[in-house]
Amino acid sequence: MTLQTTVRLIQADTAVVSFAGNLTMGMGLKVADAQIQNLIEKDVCRMVFDLTEVAYIDSAGLGTLVHAHGLAQQKNGMLRLCHVTDRVAGLLKLTGMDAVLPVDADATASLAAIGSAVT
Repeated sequence: MTLQTTVRLIQADTAVVSFAGNLTMGMGLKVADAQIQNLIEKDVCRMVFDLTEVAYIDSAGLGTLVHAHGLAQQKNGMLRLCHVTDRVAGLLKLTGMDAVLPVDADATASLAAIGSAVT
């Protein structure tokens, strides 16, 4: 399944980015990365990545998440993950990224943690 990315703007500086498919090396990941970088360039620096429909992440996908986290922080923003599957959570723990990328149960909790309300 090709990776699909959907962006829902919550506020001028806040978005929920939903992924459907695996976050793995390939054109879908490149397109998603470009969309994320475009958002950050437009000062959308508080983001929630909804991984409801992501069953697998490889090292390239993990790199994209970490890179987005760093870009958001450079703009005084933050990135949170939600709806993380057990398999993805295991990868985050194995790589130590669970200490870098905060995980919440759902988008509402993530948005609350970054100070935004769902509208």
